[in-house]
Amino acid sequence: MKPGRSCPLDYQIPATAFSGEPAFECDTLYVVGGLYGNEQALVALHHRLLREPLARVVVNGDAHWFDAEPALFSRIEQQLAQYTLLRGNVETELGRPDSGEHGCGCAYPDEVPEQTVDWSNAVHQRLTATVGLIPGMPEQLAARPATALVSVGGQRVAISHGDEQSLAGWQCDRQALRSAERQQQLGRWCEQQQISVLATSHTCAPAALATEHWAVINNGAAGMPNFNNGQYGLITRISVQPSLAALYRAQVAGLYIEAIPLNYDHQAFLAEFDRQWPAGSPAALAYRERITQGTTEQPLDALLGGFTLASTLCALEAHFV
Repeated sequence: MKPGRSCPLDYQIPATAFSGEPAFECDTLYVVGGLYGNEQALVALHHRLLREPLARVVVNGDAHWFDAEPALFSRIEQQLAQYTLLRGNVETELGRPDSGEHGCGCAYPDEVPEQTVDWSNAVHQRLTATVGLIPGMPEQLAARPATALVSVGGQRVAISHGDEQSLAGWQCDRQALRSAERQQQLGRWCEQQQISVLATSHTCAPAALATEHWAVINNGAAGMPNFNNGQYGLITRISVQPSLAALYRAQVAGLYIEAIPLNYDHQAFLAEFDRQWPAGSPAALAYRERITQGTTEQPLDALLGGFTLASTLCALEAHFV
């Protein structure tokens, strides 16, 4: 199978991954997926956490992508070190001794155009060269776990990059989550594992679904725009108290599950992106339009049941929150 579409066997998440004791307990948790090497988004995250110094953070993969210079890659790693770090497909493939066989490891579904797969594999090739220039970095990335189980307000929260079955699984994207069969599958899994929230990322498009007993939230991308109403990333917040900055939220088992806009310095990020990935480069061809213009979707498109917009003002002007 073509690199970028393949799903390596070691991407499978063991059935026991979320059956143990939580790694830690907290009252507020942030889950940050798809930072994609956006240092300005990381700065914005740090500023947000100044308001909630007791909050814990799990970075659930693909923290790197656009940071193709060794100095920037290393600087982002140093800033991430204070958080709980998981592997996404990016980190997993960069950590392989034979990196390249699976390309970016995105396991793209058939409906994703071949050109998109080719661009991603090209970005991965350049990033592989970058990591090779940083002593010990492949091993550092490979050593990260693929999943985390934590306790928020006494409720069990499962965290992965893709879904509960695969590190790069697509079963927490909108299309899958709309399926009644998939919802029943998730309900059985949450009941068996005693999970109240499953937090994921990977698909680059936010999705949120909540029932009376459980919720799934996919933050899309922390380091790129996700919607048509501003140039901001999106992160997940799970807490015993609501946030005034929430874009949308649900309440399950005494927890507020929220999408929080991450309002990074867009001009600074774009300047850095253009310097590393000039016109005609694979990342520029694949991502620059989204970075500068956002997507064609609105926040309501991400809500698949149980979640509501936190406020009209926030929904329309999230980039000013």
